[in-house]
Amino acid sequence: MLYEDLTQKIIGAAIEVHKQLGPGLLESVYQACLARELDLSGIHFEQQKDLPVEYKGVRLESGLRLDFIVENKVVIEIKSIEALHPIHEAQLLTYLKITGCKVGLLINFNVAVLTKGIVRKVL
Repeated sequence: MLYEDLTQKIIGAAIEVHKQLGPGLLESVYQACLARELDLSGIHFEQQKDLPVEYKGVRLESGLRLDFIVENKVVIEIKSIEALHPIHEAQLLTYLKITGCKVGLLINFNVAVLTKGIVRKVL
């Protein structure tokens, strides 16, 4: 699998956050705690990175922001919702297309067992 070691480290960090906090909090709380956990793990990342869109040859500031981009390889989209839907996976795939990254993780922290809330996508 592409970037398997890196995605396993990210998932491990997310599991640690979920073990400490449990489900039911705001997305922003999980995002802040995951950033801390990634930092403690020595994983390089950017958080809330602006994502301009190129449209018909023009670069446009779109207002899009990535939750995380890890080591310029993996996009992470954080959710804290009742259930993931196909539109959330489509959103992640669009972010991969725009960034040129090949691997993305969609992580929904609002589940009893975090591994049930993780979707890994590869372009």
